[in-house]
Amino acid sequence: MAFDGITTASLCKEFADRLTGARVYKIAQTDRDELVLTLKPTAECGGGQCRLYLSADASLPLAYFTAKNRQAPLQAPAFCMLLRKHLQNGRILSVTQPGLERILRFEVEHLDEMGDLCRHTLVIELMGKHSNLIFLNDEEQIVDSIKHISALVSSVREVLPGRPYFVPDTRNKRNPLAETQDAFDATFRTQQVPPAKLLLSTYTGISTEMAEELCHRAALTNDRSASSMTDADRASLWNAFRDLMETVQRGDFAPCIYYKKEEGGRRGAPVGYSAVPMRIYADFDAQFEEVRFDSMSELLETFYAQKNEVTRIRQKSVDLRRIVQTILERDVHKYDLQCKQIRDTEKRDKYRVYGELLNAYGYSIPAGAKSCELDNYYTGEKLRVPLDSTLTPQQNAKKYFDRYTKLKRTNEALTALTAEVKSEIEHLESIRTSLDLATNEGDLAQIRQELEDSGLVKRHNHAGSKRRPGYDKSKGRARTPVSKPLHYISSDGYDIYVGKNNTQNDQLTFHFSDPGDIWLHANDMPGSHVILRAGGKSMDEIPDRAFEEAASLAAWYSAGREQGKVEIDYLLRRNVKKPGGAKPGFVVYYTNYSILARADITGLTQVES
Repeated sequence: MAFDGITTASLCKEFADRLTGARVYKIAQTDRDELVLTLKPTAECGGGQCRLYLSADASLPLAYFTAKNRQAPLQAPAFCMLLRKHLQNGRILSVTQPGLERILRFEVEHLDEMGDLCRHTLVIELMGKHSNLIFLNDEEQIVDSIKHISALVSSVREVLPGRPYFVPDTRNKRNPLAETQDAFDATFRTQQVPPAKLLLSTYTGISTEMAEELCHRAALTNDRSASSMTDADRASLWNAFRDLMETVQRGDFAPCIYYKKEEGGRRGAPVGYSAVPMRIYADFDAQFEEVRFDSMSELLETFYAQKNEVTRIRQKSVDLRRIVQTILERDVHKYDLQCKQIRDTEKRDKYRVYGELLNAYGYSIPAGAKSCELDNYYTGEKLRVPLDSTLTPQQNAKKYFDRYTKLKRTNEALTALTAEVKSEIEHLESIRTSLDLATNEGDLAQIRQELEDSGLVKRHNHAGSKRRPGYDKSKGRARTPVSKPLHYISSDGYDIYVGKNNTQNDQLTFHFSDPGDIWLHANDMPGSHVILRAGGKSMDEIPDRAFEEAASLAAWYSAGREQGKVEIDYLLRRNVKKPGGAKPGFVVYYTNYSILARADITGLTQVES
């Protein structure tokens, strides 16, 4: 579901109800494009303290209340310092939304340096790649913004200090909250486009999904043009449109997420969300499950928390992914060439036999012969041996022995090199899987450390540490965030731990777990080490469901996740060994059980560390 004007309207009501009259207690810029405001609402609005998260990230702009405390740099960026100067201890007068635009305005009253009362407005525009956080004075002029947009970037509107602020109307869309039935009918009588597409292109704040929902409510199909609609069709669509707008104006929101139902009625992946119930999903009750939330903030944090984290970490891991992929492609190419060279050395024994036969029967070969047929005493058959006519049989034999010796040495050297390159390929593939499993900057820091320790990338000195994941530019030094294995609770109450990279895998297997715990790993593919805490029980005493759920985690956190089902090896942890000098995450075991597990962790409870 798109973050549309109706979602923004729901947030506007929620923020206005809670924040009108609230004091701005703290302001933190926790990332390049995001702010966290700590606010103290009035007693009439519930009192206490709350955090407001505002993100102008181009890939995922968001605004919602959150209980999560995000870490901020010790030295705040310039935009954050500006807001603190003007808004710290200020009082929020109002939270408004212009029309049904994806814009929220926070008007704040505060005292200036002279002690005079003045007003400023903090604007967040939730518009995809055009998202921004803009600070305005009381004359609607831009004081500063979290992103500066010059005329070279946008010919429609500059977002720079001193420029006037306005909302660009590049598509001449109308405000649906102020629409009349006459104007609505006039629009739908003439246009030769499907009604859903016409709703989308005519009115602000209407997403593709909501336009299709309105047509569904009016029992209209999208395979006809708006101009071909009858008077009854237009009346039905107008009624659905008007009812939705009246719901928005009343603030009668009911936030809900719709999940796809899978086999056995299990809840699958979310397919959409909305600030109002969507009949397009409700009418297919057998296929979708509706889950309601008390607030839009709770819904958005639930829906986007994982997506936001994954998107942000993927962006920060681009350099590491490129390094790993480049080395991996080079090693795979090298490995293929070495395997081809090894295959070429497999004919070396033929040259040894040639030499031995020439030494045995050389006396019978006439001088100047270019080949000869000799009895091969190894097989009892005749063997044709090519000869250099300028050499004697003994010299030809020495030539063949020399060729055999050279190929033998080449084979021995290549066998060792190939094993080394194959080991490096397996290590890089495990690191690539670890990058897919990374959930925070601490994970990336551990992966980079592993690459540095393995000599695959250069170790950063102090000056170069600015490129390390976890580097805080405002502090001027690198800081490695804490990264821990994932912790789940099984349906039967057993603790299950999952390593997210090779460093965590080693720590989890050989330092954290007990010898009697159960160790699980995907068979013959990169993946996480999974520890099922036995709690002093024997393997026979642990219920099958705990094994199945631990195996599902091992399948999910492996390179075989997309296969659906993965073969998982499991055994007592005491039987898992690490060879001396082995790379991080590499272990050996010789006796194990196997289980075929689904890569599905729906229903498992993750414990926040």
